Amino acid sequence: MPSGPTGRPATIYDVAAHAKLSIATVSRVLQGTGPVSEKARARVDQAARELNYVPLRAARSLAVQRHEAHGLVLPDLAGPFYGDLLMGYERWAGAHGQSVIMTVTHGNPDPERTVRDLAGRVDGIVVHGNALDLPTIQGLRKAGVPLVLIAHPPVTGCDSVRSESAASAEQLTTRLLDHGRTNLLFVGDPASSYDVSERYAGFAKSHESRGLQVPKPERVPLTEEAGREVAEKVLQATGGKAKTPDGLVCANDELALAALATLCAGGVDVPDEIVVTGWDDVMAARYVSPGLTTVRQPMAELGRLAAQRLHERVTGERTRARNDVLGTQLVLRDSCGTGPGDAAVID
Repeated sequence: MPSGPTGRPATIYDVAAHAKLSIATVSRVLQGTGPVSEKARARVDQAARELNYVPLRAARSLAVQRHEAHGLVLPDLAGPFYGDLLMGYERWAGAHGQSVIMTVTHGNPDPERTVRDLAGRVDGIVVHGNALDLPTIQGLRKAGVPLVLIAHPPVTGCDSVRSESAASAEQLTTRLLDHGRTNLLFVGDPASSYDVSERYAGFAKSHESRGLQVPKPERVPLTEEAGREVAEKVLQATGGKAKTPDGLVCANDELALAALATLCAGGVDVPDEIVVTGWDDVMAARYVSPGLTTVRQPMAELGRLAAQRLHERVTGERTRARNDVLGTQLVLRDSCGTGPGDAAVID
């Protein structure tokens, strides 16, 4: 029920007057940010109860000069990866009273202008991968915009959250080489993103540690169409003079699933003639036949942690940047065959 002095809903100013405290102190109590004495907290709580105070978003924003909103900048929305990432982000943000304003830069003729406009409507921005170029990120940082980067190399002054890639890619490649594969092909463009470059680095390191020449990558986008096209090339080369790959190490599951389906439809025995592996462990990976060997990364957790890190910077809970690296897990399924010692890690 309205309880303000004129019968209108009570505002934060009414609470401050009733508690005989400053607006800043009341804001810190209601927002749960900054130091405040227990005595002051009790007075604010009592005043809010007596006035039936319900915080309004606009009033809170004016009082603390915040929008109660996060900006989320993604390069694209295609594929299952972004759905899990967004779910993790939105769940955490929603549970902590933050709305999320999202923008996609793929196909945007002027992403820098779009993101600068976004920065005026949110408290901070999360950027995924190569959605923005480095000069734009550095410009936002210099302008004082709190930033969190996902799947991006660390940048001074910005928080970053990413999954480990190089070591897992090396482990996966080593497993294939140890089981007799001699002509592996990395499918994906290392220049397309930091994550893919790290995956190729692990693939290369495994070859180098054995004194083997590192195969050049098949530089294709991370799409189903590209996966089908790579598999069709393999089918066309089968039986020719050129040595065909006996393993496709794909930079994500979309590539791998499309390649796997195309090869099987073309009469190629997977894994006996060729092995296929992916990355991400999307839901379909465990239901196709043969099951897709892949690397599981915590996509929802990446989103959740990014939302938490941005909130910490926006509220002043933490002022120093930090870099979080989440672990990944090799998941062996039938698309790469099995061997001695594999039972403990097969999903």
